[in-house]
Amino acid sequence: MPLPCRTSPLLENTPPFNVMLYRYVYGVIIMLSTSCPTKHLLPLLSRPLEPTSGNEALLRIRRSIPSALQQAISAYMAYGPSLLLARGTVEHIRTLLEPHVPESAVFLLEDALALASLYQSHSGLSEVRFRLEHVSTDSCRKFHTDHVKLRLLCTYHGLATEWVPPEFLHSDTLNERGVPATIPADCIHRLDTGDIALLKGSANAGHTGVVHRSPPVSHLPKDQRTRLLLTIDEPTACGMSDDQNPTVRHTVC
Repeated sequence: MPLPCRTSPLLENTPPFNVMLYRYVYGVIIMLSTSCPTKHLLPLLSRPLEPTSGNEALLRIRRSIPSALQQAISAYMAYGPSLLLARGTVEHIRTLLEPHVPESAVFLLEDALALASLYQSHSGLSEVRFRLEHVSTDSCRKFHTDHVKLRLLCTYHGLATEWVPPEFLHSDTLNERGVPATIPADCIHRLDTGDIALLKGSANAGHTGVVHRSPPVSHLPKDQRTRLLLTIDEPTACGMSDDQNPTVRHTVC
């Protein structure tokens, strides 16, 4: 099934600069029509994509979640799998995962696949690893860097990823993992729910990687702990193999 926003021939009455920008970010031409399910992403393309707070290893795209997407997220949280994991091209991932997504949550899958295309444009990879997961524990609560070249994170529900700005990462304070021994609370920054973040990892030449973590949630009331996290990265990240493609898991209550 092709991306619903794809169109040919080239858009009429669209400035050439905008067409080039759309091609770069999504790898496709995006139709400017009210029927386009991912049209809420278009404002992201109207401004340059710049690093956050001078951190060349972290690119943050701020956005507010529109109501239609929020409804799809709520539907997915209620009726969708606790884990969707697949790898391949965006179209192949769609084919693998779409049958497992409730109809009322397909808008969420479209948004996540659009972000997978965004990752492709920045990484230059034709295939990616796609992971959409309910997280309700303190896994990854320790600050760390990822052993990948580039990773995209987007928290659709709940508390979002925390990171440490580069001005705090002095070489003489880092341990063998590239993480400070102590990190004062006022040095910790947090993404907002819905934000899109591209983080360079320690496998990226010339970078030690972004020091970040999942926010601790175990101290929160049970109904406030669950997060819905999208991770897009290299197809072999975390040792993913063919027999895991796809993985669909439903949590048994």
